[in-house]
Amino acid sequence: MLMNPNLMRRFWVFVEMTQASVLLTLDDAALSQWLLRQFTDQHSLDSSEVSCLSEYIGSRLSLVRDLAIAR
Repeated sequence: MLMNPNLMRRFWVFVEMTQASVLLTLDDAALSQWLLRQFTDQHSLDSSEVSCLSEYIGSRLSLVRDLAIAR
């Protein structure tokens, strides 16, 4: 399933609003779970969107960290 562009945009806004220290201190598994849980707590998603977002987050963790480092 492809990532919905609107969902992708909302995710990256969420990442930018998250404190860099949180993004840099968690290991990959914990960071992936934390991002998914925090995002889904703030946004109403159906199960297919949650699944797609989970895969997307897992494939973009290095970019998430790179953006946090750049701040």
